Amino acid sequence: MTETETAPTVDYASYPSLVDRTVLVTGGADGIGRAIVEQFVRQGSRVAFLDINEEKAQETLARCAARGPRHEPRFHPVDLVDIGALRAAIEVVQADFDGITVLVNNAANDERHRWDEVTPEYWDDRINTNLRHYFFAIQAAAPAMIEDGNGSIINIGSSSYMMQEDFFPGYAIAKSGVEGITRTLARTFGPHNVRVNTVLPGWVATERQLTRWWTPEGEKGTLNDQALKRRIYPDEFAQMVLFLAADDGAACTAQQFLVDGGRR
Repeated sequence: MTETETAPTVDYASYPSLVDRTVLVTGGADGIGRAIVEQFVRQGSRVAFLDINEEKAQETLARCAARGPRHEPRFHPVDLVDIGALRAAIEVVQADFDGITVLVNNAANDERHRWDEVTPEYWDDRINTNLRHYFFAIQAAAPAMIEDGNGSIINIGSSSYMMQEDFFPGYAIAKSGVEGITRTLARTFGPHNVRVNTVLPGWVATERQLTRWWTPEGEKGTLNDQALKRRIYPDEFAQMVLFLAADDGAACTAQQFLVDGGRR
């Protein structure tokens, strides 16, 4: 396999309940987030996404427009570390869409770093970038879901802490906290028919992974660990998110779902 290999074309399922459903995705400009945005657009959902990378966001908007979508997605430039800006953006999206039914907390940064070089400032940055905004996005979006008696919150985690990967401890530790958010708030919101789940990727072949971290040796090791002896692609990962957002996943909450090719 090479860095330029692309995913096969697949005729994925369509979910009638996702047509016109209002969806907000954080970190939707590229990578897994872009795939999630594009797949919701394909379903006919009304989608907004937040990201700091305006150039990549414009690429995502162009890719979605080329599909001739039922609804054009809307992009709001936001640095999610700025909780005030995050809250303001969610308020705008809620006003535009008359509410948000699905929140996908996706934005994160898996920059590599050594444990013995982490400063208190860098530690705070890793937590703020990979965990804190998940909670505050939920805090801003959930009240309307509770009032409507319907909602799905999907937190994108990482299997890195489960795999005991040690080349980005601040990221892996922050991502382990995502499961704490999911389990705690699923119990809180359950009586209001608002579901909270985590979807964890293994090694997903995004542009960032292939251009920054990919090596033949690394891929060989990953495929050796996986039950499926091939790459996992962003659009494949997004299918689990769609299921949990749709009415088909209405009985699922407080769970974590691995999309990792059966990695041990």
